[in-house]
Amino acid sequence: MYRLLAIFVTFFAVSPAPTFAQIGDEILPPVFVETLLELPDDATQAAKSGKRLLLYFGQPGCPYCKELMQTSFTQKSIVDKVAKHFVPIAFNLFGDREVTWFDGKVRSEKEFAKLLKVQFTPTLLLLDEKGNIIARINGFYPPHRFSAALDYSIKRLENKLPFAEHMRAVPQKGANAKLNEQAFFMKSPYNLARKQGDKPLAVLFETRHCAPCDELHQEGFKREKTLAAMSRFDIARFSLSGREVLTTPDGRSSTAEIWAKELGISYTPSVVFFDDQGKEVFRLEAYLRPFHFAGSFQYVGSGAYRKEPEFQRFLQNKAEHMKAAGEKLELWK
Repeated sequence: MYRLLAIFVTFFAVSPAPTFAQIGDEILPPVFVETLLELPDDATQAAKSGKRLLLYFGQPGCPYCKELMQTSFTQKSIVDKVAKHFVPIAFNLFGDREVTWFDGKVRSEKEFAKLLKVQFTPTLLLLDEKGNIIARINGFYPPHRFSAALDYSIKRLENKLPFAEHMRAVPQKGANAKLNEQAFFMKSPYNLARKQGDKPLAVLFETRHCAPCDELHQEGFKREKTLAAMSRFDIARFSLSGREVLTTPDGRSSTAEIWAKELGISYTPSVVFFDDQGKEVFRLEAYLRPFHFAGSFQYVGSGAYRKEPEFQRFLQNKAEHMKAAGEKLELWK
């Protein structure tokens, strides 16, 4: 037994910390994987799980790459789709890592990009199981079009119609290209510092081209019970790429973008709740339907989170009380 315990302890002592794919100093979303860049082997392993390779080419300081990562790769439905159907691998357009292609030759990233005729960033290539490029996504696609582009590979449409024809059927316009506004959002200067007796704080993080964000404004912010629960809070809203200078709840000077990274915001919309001491007490990651969204403000605003650490159990109790009182319960509408 002691020997097994020793092995167990040793294993965890030497296990490396998780690594994340990155280009330059920019850390990519966790859905991207790190491999040995031996792409024939990667494709074979992917195929065993019914997946295909998705190759992403970016470069440090690329604003369109940043827009892609902060819109499409912060929407849970897209991230889940990528994780389920692809093995996404990132490359630096000017990088020096060695890559093995399906011709068996080893090239640097920048040579590899030239081979595949990647001219600008972002560029994403969808491959079949044999390494054939079946679709090329050049430049920034808003999330609804990016998701549709992925469907071309997921549905195995490459032998049925050209990629361009597939994309012509996708509407050009999707989610709002501008952030939605609400009268109750805090205005500049953004002093979020808390002191005892202050209202709790709710901080909403969004991006442009975010359909769930639009739905939040069209549905979540229109309900009387939601607005009543929100009236107990100071509410601030920032873009993930926002350059606004702010004072964080614990009193530090920062910008919206830097602070969002420190908080580890992965999805939009996300709401982070802070108490009157500036301590994070709860967060919502990705938009929930109005009943659950309103419930999150009630959960924090009433102080119920102090006694009931499980949000779902709080919602269950709330639903039971509503039924007992004869109130109409709509979990989805």
